Amino acid sequence: MSEKKTPLLGSPTSLEGRLPLKQAIPLGMQHVLAMFAGNLTPILIITAACGIASGSPLQIEILQNAMLVAGLATLVQIYPIGPVGARLPIVMGTSSGFIGVCRSAAAAMGGGIVGYGAVMAANFVGGIFEGALGFCLKPLKKFFPPVVTGVVIFSIGMSLIGVGISSFGGGNGARDYGSMENLLVGLIVLVSILIFKHKGRGVFSTASILFGIIIGYIVCALMGLILPTTAALDGAEYVKGWALQWDKVAAASWVSLPRLMPVKFVFDIRAILPICIMFIVTAVETIGDTSGITIGGLNREATDKELSGSVVADGLTCTLASVFGVLPVTSFSQNVGLVYMTKVVNLFAISLGGVFLVLCGLLPKLAAIVSIMPPSVLGGAAVMMFASIAISGIQLITKEPLTARTVTIVSVAIGLGYGLGANDGALRLMPDAVRLIFGGSGIVAACLVAIILNIVIPENKNRAPEDAKR
Repeated sequence: MSEKKTPLLGSPTSLEGRLPLKQAIPLGMQHVLAMFAGNLTPILIITAACGIASGSPLQIEILQNAMLVAGLATLVQIYPIGPVGARLPIVMGTSSGFIGVCRSAAAAMGGGIVGYGAVMAANFVGGIFEGALGFCLKPLKKFFPPVVTGVVIFSIGMSLIGVGISSFGGGNGARDYGSMENLLVGLIVLVSILIFKHKGRGVFSTASILFGIIIGYIVCALMGLILPTTAALDGAEYVKGWALQWDKVAAASWVSLPRLMPVKFVFDIRAILPICIMFIVTAVETIGDTSGITIGGLNREATDKELSGSVVADGLTCTLASVFGVLPVTSFSQNVGLVYMTKVVNLFAISLGGVFLVLCGLLPKLAAIVSIMPPSVLGGAAVMMFASIAISGIQLITKEPLTARTVTIVSVAIGLGYGLGANDGALRLMPDAVRLIFGGSGIVAACLVAIILNIVIPENKNRAPEDAKR
């Protein structure tokens, strides 16, 4: 008789092995909560720019598909299909980095459904283009040594810190942004996470983000019982940002099946060219995120196979996303920060987060419970997570002794590259294409400067920074 094989037991900090569901589910769920709002925001912005009405059946359908695609893409990264996927805990979601270029591409096509269709067609082509880059990544890896990758990861973290603080205050654009209530909720969530992380044991420590967010929900619910949830500004009434809008959960349907091609593709070079250029940027960010996960969670650099698989999956799942009418999906840097902060890399646990996202795409009421999370609750968790990404970049840069060459590359790349990109006003007179690619986050500019300096400055490992003074 053959012996019955039992699943290999693992630990939260090991890639392989299965965890008990009571431990794995919270660990997977905190990844979903960390990225959920960011996964839907780009859809809301681009559909609005294309004249797709808020709350319209088409917009709701695209939002549902975005959750489904994010879950499927995450599962592909965790459990690869051949060379597609890294077999790493990479959580995927709709990329906010494409917002600027997609808006411009849609506008060039006259906006409306035609503009959105042109964006989808460009994403279809661009995803294939990035996938091809992933297969050719090995000869290109020499351009991404630790000093370059470290600059990219550091820039990613720095670009997200402002987003975290914005959420902490209630979210930019919120009428009660910066209110005492929002700041208090964010602070309570942050303090709760610190207590769970450093005083809790077992799952309470490893899933500290999830439990901190749950505390945030409870605090907001209690505040709703004793404080007014609405206020008036300029004669108009609005709902406060920290208020839990349970009516949206009640209004959501139970089951919704996805539909392919909700918008007809419109192939046009005016949209395809700039979006394909942005896919090169996305490949660089994915390399940085993949390296951040292996360094922050596994204490090693990513292998060629992992880097290639992550970029290939990034590109081909973008092509899949376009078929569902969804903007490009890419690795989420906030989840990289979560891995770095908790050291939880177990594939089985994080795959449950991907499964939950798929269920959200099929069960709108389940998705609605997560979607009503107040920005300040997410911000309380994000501040620490995003900063930890920058720290992982610093760790990678300083993995080897600093030389005068390293200091020069990092200083110029961050000072000129990131500084120029993060202050978009300095590029306001440049052509639109330049501003779309290099403005905004500063990641692309910093990466480009680091790559160029790494090539042109000769390497001399025997020189330390102080040698330059002699």
